[in-house]
Amino acid sequence: MNLIRVSLIFAVIIGILSTTSQSLRFELQSGHTKCIAEDIKSNSMSVGKYSLVKADEAHPLPESHKVTVRVTSTSGNSYHYTENVESGQFAFTAAESGDYMVCFWAVDHNPKVTLTVDFDWRTGVHAKDWTNVAKKGSVDVMELELKKLYDTVSSIHQEMFLLREREEEMQELNRSTNSRMAWLSGLSFFICITVAGLQLWHLKTFFEKKKII
Repeated sequence: MNLIRVSLIFAVIIGILSTTSQSLRFELQSGHTKCIAEDIKSNSMSVGKYSLVKADEAHPLPESHKVTVRVTSTSGNSYHYTENVESGQFAFTAAESGDYMVCFWAVDHNPKVTLTVDFDWRTGVHAKDWTNVAKKGSVDVMELELKKLYDTVSSIHQEMFLLREREEEMQELNRSTNSRMAWLSGLSFFICITVAGLQLWHLKTFFEKKKII
């Protein structure tokens, strides 16, 4: 049990340090939708920025190059919605744990056009702009690193509580399953004994009728 718990702790630490931010570029064809999901814990901060990539920086994007963006929680609550934009950003604190989804939709055009979207999404510790924190607080490098470390430890601490709750739920499930299995085993044994008794009674009655015994 301790080994499993230690493995889970390391998995949580690795997850916090490596999977709480993602920056990507993808193509979106007009008339189509692309959704990106992220598992976010309750009370975790989340920020995102998105923009359409210009083929030529010297010229603006055509009017057809617009996207509609919606951010929803696992229960369907909307956290961000905007229509027909070239760029934008969102920020929110998750009210519930679960998969949060960002969907991009491009208006249908004829002929079809393909849009390239830059998307940067950060949650938890990575959602904080530490450069601005340093500028506003006038802190040195060591203090900044300590602030980062403190937030990381706080996130790990929260994950530890979640793991403990899940462990208790698993133990309760194991106890419930063992109890049901014991009851089912007793019932099966009783049914087998009853069937065997009925078979013996039937054979005895049959042999007595045939006057064999």
